[in-house]
Formats: sequence, C-alpha cells, structure tokens
Amino acid sequence: MSAPPPVAAAVGERYEALRARVASAGAHDVTVVAVTKALGPWAIDAASACGIGDVGENYAQECVAKLAEAIAAPRPRVHFVGRLQRNKVKMLAGCVDVWQTLDRPELASEIGRRAPGAEVMIQVNISGEGTKGGCPPVETEQLASTVAETGLRLVGLMGVGPLGPPEEARSCFRALRRMVDSLGLTHCSMGMTDDLEVAVSEGATVVRIGRGLFGERPRRGLRGVPQ
Repeated sequence: MSAPPPVAAAVGERYEALRARVASAGAHDVTVVAVTKALGPWAIDAASACGIGDVGENYAQECVAKLAEAIAAPRPRVHFVGRLQRNKVKMLAGCVDVWQTLDRPELASEIGRRAPGAEVMIQVNISGEGTKGGCPPVETEQLASTVAETGLRLVGLMGVGPLGPPEEARSCFRALRRMVDSLGLTHCSMGMTDDLEVAVSEGATVVRIGRGLFGERPRRGLRGVPQ
C-alpha cells in the first residue's frame, strides 16, 4: 500500500522541519535515515516521496516483508539498525545496504559470508547501559581489525545515547566521534528525534529518525496508513 498524498505531505513537512533542526545545530551534510519500525510499507513510500533516500529497519522479517510490498522507485538504501541475530543475516542479505549494528566478530564473519563487501558500521555501547546493544568501547579497535579481515567495508560507528534529557548524551556522542576520527572512518551514526541537535553539534553524519517523521508509532504489529 502506497502512502496517499495527505500522508506523504505530512511526512514531507516533518522532514523539512528536521532539516531545519539539523541546520540550526550547525550542519547541513547529514543523512537522515527514516526509521519505519512497526509501520507498514506506506512509510517507506512516503519517505521516498519527500526525497529521503535512506530508510532504517529494526526487525528482519518485517524488513523483508515491507520491501516486497513497497513501491518506491528507486528503492531507498536500507540500513539495518536493530539488534541482529546471526541466524537472520541470510534472510536480510539481499535487502540490506548498510548494516549499522555489527557488534561482535561472529556477526562480522556471517555478514562477510552472506553479503561480501557490504557496508557496515560497528555499534558501540557508548552509554554503558546493559539494555543497549553494541560492543564495549575498549573492544572497538580490535573489532574493526576483525571486520577488515572479512572483506567488509567498515564505513563508520553507530551509537545510541542514554535514556534521559538530551544534554546527558553529549559526552557519549563526543566520545563516539573521537573514536570515528581515531579509526579514520567516514560516518558517525548517532542521534534520534529527541537528541538530534546534541548529536549533530557533536559531529553526527547520520541520524536515525522515526517519530520525528511519522509521529507516534502504533503499539503492536504492522499498521496501515495512519488516519
């Protein structure tokens, strides 16, 4: 199901507002990844219709099902941004363009086997919260070496800020940016709807936005076009 014009227009207006927020935080060349978790194929089509070229998915089966139904042309680049089980890599190999949540050597090996030469980011647990995915910061350099051995293209690091007021994420985002620079990488994926300005001011090149584009998500299951 494609997004009807009123829905696509609403997403477009929110996207313009997000671009203004990025600019006010002091940057312009920042990629907005539209995270369509728990939404139907209409969300991919609406994002594409307003000029967003990158979408993010969190769940393997949902990702594959939605891409089969979305009609956006050309197809946006697909970033996998959810915690990834090794046994789901085969399912996703033909769908994902950027694997943002690589966090352990075994996963690097599996992606390298199923999607040779793919673009990947290492997810770093910058907040230290046990509920967050990602490798410990002290293990990032070693994991980067392992990734290089698999033939994958390591293009950046990804991190999720801590729960709480956006300003409390600043030191974590600053540390992630320093790691990106020390490894000589291109991209720093950090920042979501609430902490966007802090992330951009600390050097984000990629932000992952769901609610800021599509509004509040439905509580469960895939949904059709919001009313």
